[in-house]
Amino acid sequence: MSQRHSQRRGPRADMVPEIAAAVGFVSGLLRTRGCVSEQQLQVFSGALREALTEHYRHHWFPEKPSKGSGYRCIRINQRLDPLLSRAAGQGGLAVPQLLQLLPRELTLWVDPYEVSYRIGEDGSICVLYQAAKPPPPHHHPTYGGMLTCKNQMMLGRSSPSKNYIMTVSS
Repeated sequence: MSQRHSQRRGPRADMVPEIAAAVGFVSGLLRTRGCVSEQQLQVFSGALREALTEHYRHHWFPEKPSKGSGYRCIRINQRLDPLLSRAAGQGGLAVPQLLQLLPRELTLWVDPYEVSYRIGEDGSICVLYQAAKPPPPHHHPTYGGMLTCKNQMMLGRSSPSKNYIMTVSS
C-alpha cells in the first residue's frame, strides 16, 4: 500500500457543509434587507463559495479544527472583509452597498465541524452549523484544548455568552 493511501482522510476532510452554512448566512442577511435581486444573490453566493473554498484550501485541518481559525475568520469592522469584497465585485454588488446592508460589526468563524458568528463587539456568539467531531486519538490531561481566535475573544467578555443554534436552509 502506498503512503498516500495509508494516510487516513476522515469522512469530514471536506469543507462543503461549513462553507455552505457561512455563504447561506451572509446571503440570508442580504436577502432579508430586500435590496438585492435574487440573481445578484445567486452570483454573489457562488462567488463567495468559490472564494472561501480557495482561501481555506490549505488551511483546513479537520483533525485539529482550531488550527488556522484566525485565518478563516471573516470580519466586518467598519470595513468589509476582502473575501466579501471580492465576491461582491464578481456579483455586481458595490462594497458601499454591502456595508449598508450587512451589520457594521460582524465576525464569522468557519471552522471544521462548526460555523458560528457574533454581531457587534459584545454580542453573543451564535452557532450556525455544528457537526459531531471524531474523538481525539489521545487526550493529554494537562492540556484541555486549543485557545482559538473565538475562545480568546470569549475570555475577555464581562458577561457569560449565550449560545444559540440557528439552522440554515437552502
